[in-house]
Amino acid sequence: MAEGLNRVMLLGNLGADPELRYTQGGQAVLNIRLATTESYLDKDRVRKERTDWHAVVLWGKRGEALGKILTKGSQIMVEGRLSTSSYEDRDGNKRYKTEVVATNVVLVGGRGRGGPSADEGYGGPPADFGGGPPRRAPAPAARPQAQAAPEPADDFGGGDFGGGDDDIPF
Repeated sequence: MAEGLNRVMLLGNLGADPELRYTQGGQAVLNIRLATTESYLDKDRVRKERTDWHAVVLWGKRGEALGKILTKGSQIMVEGRLSTSSYEDRDGNKRYKTEVVATNVVLVGGRGRGGPSADEGYGGPPADFGGGPPRRAPAPAARPQAQAAPEPADDFGGGDFGGGDDDIPF
């Protein structure tokens, strides 16, 4: 049997301040309520929005660090996996809970209490609280040469599409 893939990527805003708790063994657990909003056109071509709420859990030192930084309204990108567990409620009924177990969290920007938004002059890259390789500073720009080599023609019949980098939508 082939292995499966359980991967989730979410971009949204915190709906409440995160809750940092500790297990009996001293392990940190950060619980986050994340709202993702999608925009769509209904059958009458009227623009609508739909918001979904996600329970996100982050374990260990990353959870402790983010618990000090994140506040209600913070915009983050979460990468992780879905995990479903069951429990019995007070009346003895079996309940199920699905949550995202985060493996990577990136601070995107947006307004949280007291934190700068992306358009308020923070000039650095988004903070990465994940397990990926450390970020490296960009290499210094090369010195300009006396004469630049001509650009190769592309497969679209010309090298210039009538604009500059300002016309590129991304």
